Amino acid sequence: MDKILISLIDDQQLFRSGLAALIRSVEGFTLMSEAENGKVFIEQLEAGDTLPHIALIDMEMPEMNGVELNTVLQKKYPSIKVLVLSTYNQERFIGKMIEAGACGYLTKNCEIEELVTAINATYKNGFYFNQSMLEAMRKTSQYKAAGIKNLNNISIEITGREAEILALLCQELSNIEIGERLFLSPRTVEGHRNNLLQKTGCRNTAGLVIFAIKNGFFQIGL
Repeated sequence: MDKILISLIDDQQLFRSGLAALIRSVEGFTLMSEAENGKVFIEQLEAGDTLPHIALIDMEMPEMNGVELNTVLQKKYPSIKVLVLSTYNQERFIGKMIEAGACGYLTKNCEIEELVTAINATYKNGFYFNQSMLEAMRKTSQYKAAGIKNLNNISIEITGREAEILALLCQELSNIEIGERLFLSPRTVEGHRNNLLQKTGCRNTAGLVIFAIKNGFFQIGL
């Protein structure tokens, strides 16, 4: 099994030290770096030659906060998957970060088991959404049943095959697993996924899941 390379960005020294120790103790995880704010983390990335798979970032930090850091990562280092760890649990914060490209959002008082699950799921599938996140997305939906629009508010058409793939992405299936369900090659599934990203304006698989939920392609089980 490949090691999951993780970077931890948080200005709270005690919390960061405890979480760093936890990450080091989990088989399959490697703590690649720590930083006290986004500015320091970007400097580390620019100076290094290996990128982490996952960045665990806090929302509120000096110099460069989590919102600003996520914006820079999406533009300059889109391969890094962002998981937010925050004290804020308001739906508007969750929605803002996910729509800006974050792959998941957890509160700092989450269970250790959930954090480990979230890291593994994000590495494998590109996102991790728990029930509270899905409910936040449903409540903050800006889309209406009258028509499907992308992030730029432009009307688009989603084909039947694309709708099937959207629904299966929401079930955390990989390209290979989706292909097996639909009798398609993984390359064909990836092609449909890329078309969906282009049509919708979403940044990643997490964004596609939110798009699917908001537009009724996937129903949240409450």
